[in-house]
Amino acid sequence: MSDTLIQQGTDLMLFGMGSVLVFLTLLVIATVLMSGALNRWFPESEPPLERKGRPSSAPAAGSPTTQVDQKKLAIIKAAIEQHRARRR
Repeated sequence: MSDTLIQQGTDLMLFGMGSVLVFLTLLVIATVLMSGALNRWFPESEPPLERKGRPSSAPAAGSPTTQVDQKKLAIIKAAIEQHRARRR
C-alpha cells in the first residue's frame, strides 16, 4: 500500500504496453508462418507472358470490329472538335 498513484499508473502502463508488444509479435510470427506454409503447399502459377507490340494479324477491312472501331473513331473526332470549338 505504500506505492504511489504515479508508480501504480506506470506499472499498469508498462504491463499493458508489454502485453500488446508480445501479442503483436506473436501475430506477426503467425502471419509469416502461415504465409510460408500457403506458398509452399499452394504456389502461385506464373502468369502467361504477354506479347508486346502489334498483333501479328490485323482484322480484315470488312469485319464488324473494324466497323465498330471506325464508328468510335468518328465519335471521338467529333467530340474533340466540339471541345476545341468551345475553348476558342
